[in-house]
Amino acid sequence: MTKAKIFIDGKEIIVEEGTTILEAAKKININIPTLCYHPDQKIKGICRICIVEIEGQKSFSASCCTPVRDGMKIRTNTRRVREARKSIMELILARHDSDCLTCVRNGNCELQKLSEELNIKEIKYDRIAENLPLDESNPSIVRNSNKCIKCGRCIEVCHDVQGVGAIDAINRSSDLKILPGLYEKLSDVACVYCGQCINVCPVGAIYEKDDIERVWNVLEDKSKHVVVQMAPAVRVSLGEIFGFKPGSIVTGKIVAFLKAIGFDRVFDTNFTADLTIVEEGNELLHRIKNGGKLPMITSCSPGWIRYIEFFYPELLGHVSTCKSPQQMFGALAKTYYAQKFGINPKDIVVVSIMPCTAKKAEIVREGMYSSGYQDVDIVLTTRELGKMIKESRIQLEDLEEVEFDKPFGIATGAGAIFGATGGVMEAALRTVYEKMTGKELEKVEFTALRGIDEYKEAKVQIDNVKVKVAVVNGLKNARMILDKIKEEKTDYHFIEVMCCPGGCIGGGGQPIPNTNEIKKKRIEAIYNVDISYAIRKSHLNPVVNVLYEEFLKEPLGHKSHQLLHTHYINRKN
Repeated sequence: MTKAKIFIDGKEIIVEEGTTILEAAKKININIPTLCYHPDQKIKGICRICIVEIEGQKSFSASCCTPVRDGMKIRTNTRRVREARKSIMELILARHDSDCLTCVRNGNCELQKLSEELNIKEIKYDRIAENLPLDESNPSIVRNSNKCIKCGRCIEVCHDVQGVGAIDAINRSSDLKILPGLYEKLSDVACVYCGQCINVCPVGAIYEKDDIERVWNVLEDKSKHVVVQMAPAVRVSLGEIFGFKPGSIVTGKIVAFLKAIGFDRVFDTNFTADLTIVEEGNELLHRIKNGGKLPMITSCSPGWIRYIEFFYPELLGHVSTCKSPQQMFGALAKTYYAQKFGINPKDIVVVSIMPCTAKKAEIVREGMYSSGYQDVDIVLTTRELGKMIKESRIQLEDLEEVEFDKPFGIATGAGAIFGATGGVMEAALRTVYEKMTGKELEKVEFTALRGIDEYKEAKVQIDNVKVKVAVVNGLKNARMILDKIKEEKTDYHFIEVMCCPGGCIGGGGQPIPNTNEIKKKRIEAIYNVDISYAIRKSHLNPVVNVLYEEFLKEPLGHKSHQLLHTHYINRKN
């Protein structure tokens, strides 16, 4: 590769030709401001806030999309550059609802931070911010177009990463708007509620529906028995909101907080992740032995389920009928748990803490009332939990670690790895191998299925069957594998699909920023959680086994089908 010697603010640097000015500047710790730029996305060059001066040129150049040339001399910090950036920022702010104090992104807004860094003290242009109504038409996501700065990040993630295309740019220039197709509400288009648009939005234009006050209210209601479950990915990401390094494991501190604010029991979704593996593993074995529809595809990601219901309903027969661990937990909390501890199920409130915005929509799906009540009542995202902790004034870092309550607090390492892409498949193989062979699986790590890669596959010899499996994350990759199934070009037995890039650790309800570098650290932490467990195979969870003895009787039995399995909807028409 040809090299180019350039000078940025007088500093000499040699980089490969094709490197952008922004990338070159980062290598020598020169911090050029950006707004439409995102480290995991394509270059857009829309906002122009990253402009620089290049010797010999009259006009500014956007550093994010200008490749270096040999001998180029660049200035990033002249008076002319600073004033031009201020003018650009003031133009953006003139069209922006700048009510920062009540904004969901107050304190974590790229526009707010950049305004402070550029020393903006006044906006010399006429304010032309609109007062458009909020789009609150669905159970998961709110759109506030008054905050939108038209950077295009949400469109790219929705189209290019997820392959959904629920939102798009309409009109041009000053009339440009970011909207669901044909000006419809988000609930009227094929949105899967994954929340990836939230993760990349630099401001508060898209965010999850706030259910914090509902939780405070039920905790005040002494007639209610309020239980909470926490998903695997939450424990390795929540700490980021409070200054912990990405990948810090704060499980015990979260449990301590939840007990401190009054939850009657604090349980672990890892428990029902183990239960999911037992049911799903048996479903796979049943399909293999009885000529059922293969490949079987996992079903625990609600964004993925909405995707296949919208775009490939003809393949729904491939999807496991198992509910997600969240929904299995809710169904058991209001049946088995209620009976075992003599609590009227109508008085039980089930709260979930999830990394996922689509979970808010999952709890009101048809078929999620199998306990006789709504199985899960309220879902909080990881971000909402962070806001509750701040509101309580309890200092997370000062809390002594506390263990989950029994019985649903007992889990295995297999349940923990549900939070990372490839984790459900690895957990399933640990169980399926031992169930099929009757032999102990000595090496439980399936490393070929680990990591943030979008597409992974493996072959595992189990008895006389070479089981071929695949793992994909991100819905555009799901589309690729679904097309292969339609064309009968795959011979997989089992496929794991996770809606969000990286799996649940990259969910739409996770702390922002949620970049690939941060996701890798969360994944590493998930596997450290797995190692910390004494038991790392779901079918060896002693409480799951007691649950079958006392209540469910057998995997795929009548009661299991009633409470733990579901059906799907053709949403294409």
